[in-house]
Amino acid sequence: MTLTAKCGARSVDAGPPGPPLSAFPPPGTVARAREVAAGILEDSGLSPGDRLVADALLVTSELVTNAIRHGGGLTAFRAEVRDGAFRVLVADRNPDPPVTRVGPTVGCVGGYGWRLVHTLASHVTVTLHAAGKHITATLLPAPAPAPA
Repeated sequence: MTLTAKCGARSVDAGPPGPPLSAFPPPGTVARAREVAAGILEDSGLSPGDRLVADALLVTSELVTNAIRHGGGLTAFRAEVRDGAFRVLVADRNPDPPVTRVGPTVGCVGGYGWRLVHTLASHVTVTLHAAGKHITATLLPAPAPAPA
């Protein structure tokens, strides 16, 4: 099953079982996943001061943290920059979709990352399968300023 969210809209489609994503082991920590993403962003020519870089690293951290904390561990990780957009895929062992916290949050710790991912990413897809789920987030670069 695939859940897709774009600009607040959601749709559900049947999806195939998730195949293995990589022959390489995923990063073992959130910090290492951020380092991998930062290297990919740098190799693409993006500046560390670019807003896309900051947002991409934050989304990477949130998704990997959630996979480790709530998903039974990170089972796959992929990041790329293509046509100026950053895309990160994180897979874990939990076949349940992520949950968005609702209701009062005074005194609560955590529960804000999934909402943050949706705020920063232009497109988020969750693919559920028997062995867990894959979450893909795509972040687009800021539009170029209009000529004066």
